Amino acid sequence: MLANTLKVLQRYGYLFVDGVQYTLLLSLITVFFGSMLGSLLSLMRMNRLAPVRFIATAYVEIIRGTPVLLQLYFFYFMVPELLPFLGDKFLSICVALVCNSAAYVSEIVRAGIQAVDRGQSEAARSLGMNGSQAMLRIILPQAIKNILPALCNEFVMVIKETSLASTFFIGDIMTQYRVISGALYLVIEPLLVAGVIYFALTFTLSKGIARLERRLKAGD
Repeated sequence: MLANTLKVLQRYGYLFVDGVQYTLLLSLITVFFGSMLGSLLSLMRMNRLAPVRFIATAYVEIIRGTPVLLQLYFFYFMVPELLPFLGDKFLSICVALVCNSAAYVSEIVRAGIQAVDRGQSEAARSLGMNGSQAMLRIILPQAIKNILPALCNEFVMVIKETSLASTFFIGDIMTQYRVISGALYLVIEPLLVAGVIYFALTFTLSKGIARLERRLKAGD
């Protein structure tokens, strides 16, 4: 097994490097745009208008209540139909993962906002700020500090979820595993390499997140 594993690394190591790049790019895109959409959804869920709250709540519940793989298939086939000029499979998968991540990020952001003392909002109002100004200048800056570790953990989760994208051969780590496995007629060895890479990525990020949490607590 060791000899075959070394053979995989020597002959196809560059494919795994490409897979890491695609995986990290997909994860960064997902978390960045998912955070923006999720923040919007969280504000919509706390809106005073019932129709706005209903739309945001329905979206979050539908996304959280259906499997990620189903959503990937749905967007993979739907995006080219609705937007043929954007009919790229990588983009379709990005859209699916962003929409999925946004539903979970919205709950993280909403919890972070609600964790801020109500007195902060009342103090902002007493200084003449309206609701939007209080949210942008007072509440959100404090909430970001609370939710930053959770958002970093979402990034770790997304890295693992991108493995499902290999179903559509978009170049991620598991896509490269399938290519190498088919070329060498080996299953276990390239799978071990892929597993080690995923573990190295998530373990390193998890340690970085733990260090960030300690610094944030020390700054309180």
